[in-house]
Amino acid sequence: MLSRPDILTPADGAAVAVENSAASGPVVLVCEHASLALPERAGDLGLPAEALESHIAWDPGALAVSRLLSQTLDAVLIHQRFSRLIYDCNRPPESPAAMPEKSEIYDIPGNRDLGAAERYARTAALYVPFHDSISATLVAREAAGLSSVLVTVHSFTPVYFGKPRAVEIGILHDSDSRLADGMLEAAEGGPFRVERNAPYGPDDGVTHSLRLHALPHGHLNVMIEVRNDLIADNIGQGVVADYLAVLIQNAITACQK
Repeated sequence: MLSRPDILTPADGAAVAVENSAASGPVVLVCEHASLALPERAGDLGLPAEALESHIAWDPGALAVSRLLSQTLDAVLIHQRFSRLIYDCNRPPESPAAMPEKSEIYDIPGNRDLGAAERYARTAALYVPFHDSISATLVAREAAGLSSVLVTVHSFTPVYFGKPRAVEIGILHDSDSRLADGMLEAAEGGPFRVERNAPYGPDDGVTHSLRLHALPHGHLNVMIEVRNDLIADNIGQGVVADYLAVLIQNAITACQK
């Protein structure tokens, strides 16, 4: 474990990145699991290379799809620059999953028995700047007279605990299903197997960012999960991004009627 307050050094850079900040489109994209990088002082958290490069460390393909969506939709994109292994920014500080001691089949020695000081330091260095950036973006857009639709982008592994997953794209929502309903309707008869709240749902604690930034303010919102074998290369990323852009645009239009 790090056991020190300076989780990030100047060499690590900022915890969060904001791209296309001057975008005028309605969508604000958020990618909480964009990176597999660890802060220099975190080392490898006691994990082998195969784990540090696997889906437990990040959402493969999610940032690439998010960037394509940002271009197509003229959308702001906010993404985390460090691995969810050090802090999962889609979990609140009190959640055990925020700094997990185990992920799927892997124990994470560097997250075992973290003290209050280190949990606080990670929260302050990674979680707080990330969510402050989202909040500031939404506030600035409102001040500029721009409405905001919050869309978070994730990917998931085709096989989990040895069980294959048939769903290809998940459209997830919490208590506000307006945008998800529109996207699911637009997806009917399409080329992908699209399901509601799959392979996860709000009961799994995955809608934290939506609950924090969208639900209290009435913003249209949705969480998208894409099976990562579909977005493993540039061609797949482009196909899926184009498809999702149409679903999002159609759903926004339907919600505005």
